[in-house]
Amino acid sequence: MSPARPCRGLRAVVAASMGLSEGPAGSARSGRLLRSPSPTPGARLLRLPGSGAGRAANPERGGWTEALRAAVAELRAGAVVAVPTDTLYGLACSASCSEALGAVYRVKGRSETKPLAVCLGRVADVYRYCHVRVPEGLLKDLLPGPVTLVMERSEELNKDLNPFTPLVGIRIPDHAFMQDLAQMFGGPLALTSANLSSQSSSLNVEEFQDLWPHLSLIIDGGPIGDGQSPECRLGSTVVDLSVPGKFGIIRPGCALESTSAILQEYGLLPSHGSCW
Repeated sequence: MSPARPCRGLRAVVAASMGLSEGPAGSARSGRLLRSPSPTPGARLLRLPGSGAGRAANPERGGWTEALRAAVAELRAGAVVAVPTDTLYGLACSASCSEALGAVYRVKGRSETKPLAVCLGRVADVYRYCHVRVPEGLLKDLLPGPVTLVMERSEELNKDLNPFTPLVGIRIPDHAFMQDLAQMFGGPLALTSANLSSQSSSLNVEEFQDLWPHLSLIIDGGPIGDGQSPECRLGSTVVDLSVPGKFGIIRPGCALESTSAILQEYGLLPSHGSCW
């Protein structure tokens, strides 16, 4: 299995290598990193141009590349970063940094017996971190998209990521910033929803403001979905694909009908879910 990478004390080195100044929390970078409002004076907020779901026409001018560099620097330093996705706001960290994984659980108050998903940038990356037992066409029909695909994990993943299960849930959000971030980071990201455990999921950054003091960076991509619709807070549809020829719905999520239709088009039969 891939060993955990050391991640303490790297922030200044990584920030310099990315062309960013380390600076105190809340400092500005090119005038676009903003100090968050009280009562969280230490949190940093970086707003994406437009909705954040689509790439800026001019990435440099719009701050897109700056946001990517800032997020990658924090992630490589072992920090926890809040990010927008195609379903909800999430908390991301390096899946290869055991300290960062522990921090995510502490920030959320999440039981360490509950797994974290892995976010990747390309369908091709799935084959590195999972033992895939479904046709490539099926993966490409579902990803990127609002689904989490649970498969048998490979030895490439950090042994401290979900050590209680041989399975792992894979996400490739249908969100331009998240795909760019995962590709620029160059490794697996651990991803979970940006909220305290058992509380409602978040569709904008203000809804998880209580977590801001515990985060290094908040990427604000604007509101996600329709905040008045309960379906928008269901999160991704989680599907077990670890058994050849079958699929199990672990969580119905926001895309159950369309996901089930695609799975059955490929001849997969429904089962009773899994223990992931």
